[in-house]
Amino acid sequence: MTPTSLWERYCQSLCLCPEIGLSLDISRMNHDDGFLERMEPAMQKAYAEMAALEGGAQANQDEGRMVGHYWLRTPSLAPRDDIRREIEETLERILLFCHRIHSGGITSQNSGSFTRMLIIGIGGSALGPQFVADALSSPNDPLKPHFLDNTDPDGMDRVMAEIGDDLARTLVIVISKSGSTKETRNGMLEAMAAYRQRGLDFARHALAITGKDSQLDRLARDQGWLERFPMWDWVGGRTSVTSAVGLLPAALQGIDISALLQGAAACDALTRRTETSSNPAALMALMWHYAGNGRGERDLVMLPYRDRLLLFSRYLQQLLMESLGKELDREGRIVNQGIAVYGNKGSTDQHAYVQQLRDGLDNFFVTFIQVLRDRDASSLEVEEGVTSGDFLFGFLQGTRTALHDKGRQSLTISVERIDPFTIGALIALFERCVGLYASLININAYHQPGVEAGKKAAGAVIELQRELRDYLTAQGRAMTAGEIAAGLGRSERTEEIFAILRHLAANPERGVVVERTSAVEEWRFSMGT
Repeated sequence: MTPTSLWERYCQSLCLCPEIGLSLDISRMNHDDGFLERMEPAMQKAYAEMAALEGGAQANQDEGRMVGHYWLRTPSLAPRDDIRREIEETLERILLFCHRIHSGGITSQNSGSFTRMLIIGIGGSALGPQFVADALSSPNDPLKPHFLDNTDPDGMDRVMAEIGDDLARTLVIVISKSGSTKETRNGMLEAMAAYRQRGLDFARHALAITGKDSQLDRLARDQGWLERFPMWDWVGGRTSVTSAVGLLPAALQGIDISALLQGAAACDALTRRTETSSNPAALMALMWHYAGNGRGERDLVMLPYRDRLLLFSRYLQQLLMESLGKELDREGRIVNQGIAVYGNKGSTDQHAYVQQLRDGLDNFFVTFIQVLRDRDASSLEVEEGVTSGDFLFGFLQGTRTALHDKGRQSLTISVERIDPFTIGALIALFERCVGLYASLININAYHQPGVEAGKKAAGAVIELQRELRDYLTAQGRAMTAGEIAAGLGRSERTEEIFAILRHLAANPERGVVVERTSAVEEWRFSMGT
């Protein structure tokens, strides 16, 4: 392209959205001029399916439920009055509870003000809240957030050590829809033990976000926790950040959740448009389709050029990969769909993998995020007439150009600033894009059979571990993994049995002892005396 034609393509391809302070540039994608027109019938079908979803259609047939995260920021759209009331009442309860915490109306067991909070959750119950917390943090946050988002004992120890003597002034938020999620349950039990060791009543410091009458709901009620907030079956974990899951921790941190909801609602309204050229979510979905031939053949590399957006790619990994990574389409045909997402932030990643993006495998497309406002205050000139923010802008534009010169494709999202309204808009933009793209490729974005399969497989490992310990205790002698597997009639699982025993032996308190040789098949395991 000549410079003139590139400018003309930019002007034709720039989608300006002043209502949300955002623009989307698709000019550096390689689609031909007729691509959007050819895809328009499929896009109109996707709009209709999205309208049905928002109207209360049963989108998750596997679980027999609606999908209503859009109602969370516009309750008037809810298909039933009881749902609308629940959303509105929950938001009022969140704001009231946070006011009471911040004002000292609710205090810790020792009558001190809460200064920290420990959020215990996994997947969508952690990734969204973590992203929002990091993106919108300030030195003046009334409660500093900490997270237990994995069943990693060492990771839990690190977090508890960071909290240290402030545990007595730490509010604990346990988030699990079912209350039976093992990672969350384990984190809760570890936290309970930490409070107990310090002579503190966990219930005086804890609240739950969970499904009505779940295991967690009953536990919190019976033990007299400070409060319980709902998780509804029509909100999936990866789209729960504008429910109590994300709103309560954010409000406790001091973030303006009303502005965040307003940003999401404004983006929802904008992306309901059926005029594709003015709908940024639709244009992004079409570019995802073009880049990967509707088959996810290219990875999505997220490059937001702002430290506050560091965790955005982690949040989007679940939103996209759990929603779009499906074996079957809606007719039950094997399609093995998905889009792999990776990224960190610019300009750090320029020094990490832009070399490969420019000169290596052409198996990706980039989404840049540019934030126009550098900082709230005036910037120092680090060179004559040039600020640090100018360099950051230059690195983004330079990388974009360097990739384009090699035929590598990219989208650019520009926002005016990072604030609660903008974060809400970005969340809503990608949620809508995922829904529209799923319609284009004919898959169900709102179930996750692979996740459930993984949970069941993990449960089988734990059950096998119990059998191994019982068997070794009963045998009372040292045995190889092969001998143990044969004795249990599980020879096909010998490798798995060896892995379990090796892990147990590495943790002396588990009671398994190993006698090692140079050949792993000769390692002998027994229960210690």
